[in-house]
Amino acid sequence: MSLLYTYMQKEQQLKQLQDELDKLKNDERLKTELDFKNHLETLMREFDKSASDVIKLLDPTPTANKSSSSAKTSGRAKRKLKIYENPNTGEVVETRGGNQKTLKAWKEEFGADTVESWLVRTED
Repeated sequence: MSLLYTYMQKEQQLKQLQDELDKLKNDERLKTELDFKNHLETLMREFDKSASDVIKLLDPTPTANKSSSSAKTSGRAKRKLKIYENPNTGEVVETRGGNQKTLKAWKEEFGADTVESWLVRTED
């Protein structure tokens, strides 16, 4: 690709961006948002407040909790406790998931449907 062609492409892109910028400058919504931003910044200087102070004032919930890993896991419901009893041996297994060693062995030996029929109760 020639240098002249690259120059002409960039010039065309610049013209297109300039047209888009001109459209934005004439957009009333942008003017309103810029006006709001300027008024807010003036108030912040007047009262010696930072952007984080304003955010804390408007949204008093701590932001550290929103991004912590405990907040991400708390959104998921805790699995129910399932209690199985093997009628052959009387052995009891309590589990919150299907990856329990004894339960997997039973399912392999007797079949998943049979083991599921051994469910005694479910607790929260």
